[in-house]
Amino acid sequence: MLGYVGRRLLHLFPVLLAVTLLTFLIASLLPGDLAVAILGDQATPEKVAALRGQMGLDQPVAWRYLHWLGDVIHGELGRSFRTGETVLATIGARLPVSLELMIMAELAGLLIGVPLGILCAVRQGGSLDRLLTGSAFGMLSVPAFLWAILLIYLFAVELHLLPATGWVPFEEDALGNLKSFVLPALTLALGEWPVLMRVLRSDMIATLQEDYIAMAKAKGLRPARILLVHALKPSSLTLVTVSGINIGRLIGGAIIVETIFALPGIGRLLVGAIYTRDFIILQGVVLFVAVGFVLLNFAVDMLYAVLDPRIRHGRA
Repeated sequence: MLGYVGRRLLHLFPVLLAVTLLTFLIASLLPGDLAVAILGDQATPEKVAALRGQMGLDQPVAWRYLHWLGDVIHGELGRSFRTGETVLATIGARLPVSLELMIMAELAGLLIGVPLGILCAVRQGGSLDRLLTGSAFGMLSVPAFLWAILLIYLFAVELHLLPATGWVPFEEDALGNLKSFVLPALTLALGEWPVLMRVLRSDMIATLQEDYIAMAKAKGLRPARILLVHALKPSSLTLVTVSGINIGRLIGGAIIVETIFALPGIGRLLVGAIYTRDFIILQGVVLFVAVGFVLLNFAVDMLYAVLDPRIRHGRA
C-alpha cells in the first residue's frame, strides 16, 4: 500500500505544478495592462506605475511565477486590492458554505441514484428499468438554473415550506441552516443522480453475471446480502470515480446556484471577483478550487486501492 501511495504521489506533484502554472497565467497573460484592469476608472499614470511596482509586473513572467509560487508554498495567496483582506481569509470565510452545499448535494444524489441503480440492474429490461432510464436522460437535459426556478416556485412560492433565498449560519439556527440548503442542494442533486444511477446500473448488471454471484445464490445467501455485499462493492469503482469527478461539476454548478439562492459561498465569491475586477481574489480562488479538485482525485485513487486490492498490487 505504501508503494502504491508513493507512486501516486510522484504523479501528483507534476500535476500540482502544472495547475499552479496555468492558474498564474490566467492573470499574467490577459490582454492589456493588468494594473489598468484592476484600477478601472481610477487608473492614473501614477497609480498604475505604483501598482505595477507593487505587483512586480515590470519583472519577467518566469521570475514573477517563481516568486508567486514561493508565496503560495508558504500559504500566501495575496491580498485583495478592493477590501485589503487576504485571499486565504476570504476563502476561509466562504468555504464552509460551499462545502456544506456540495456535501448535501452529493449525499442527496447518492441517496437517489444508488438505490435506483440497484433497482434498475435487478429489473434489467423491465418496464421500471426503461421508465427510470428514460427519466434519467430527460433530467440530464434540464439545466441547473431551471431546476432552481421550478423548486423555488413550488416549495417557496406555492407551498411556503422552504426559503427561496438567504443563508442562516449553523451556530445561530441549525434547523434554519438546513432549510436554507435544501433547495440549493436538491437543485444540484437533480442533475447528479441520473449519472450515478446509469453508471451503477451498467456495472452492476455486469457484476451480477459473474460466477461468484451464482455461487452465492447457490449457497442460499439472502438476495439483499448478495446485492449489497457481494455485488455493490465491486460495482462501485466507476461510481467512486464519477462521484469524485462530480465534485468538480458541483463546483461549477454552485457558481450559478449560489448566485440564485444568495448563498455566500466560493461560487458567489468568484462571480463577485469577476464583476469587481479583483484578479488577486479570482486567481486565488481558481488555484484553491483546482488544487482541491486534484487532491480529491488523488483521494479517489487511494479509495480504489481500498475497494480493490488488485489495484495496489499492480494486477488490476
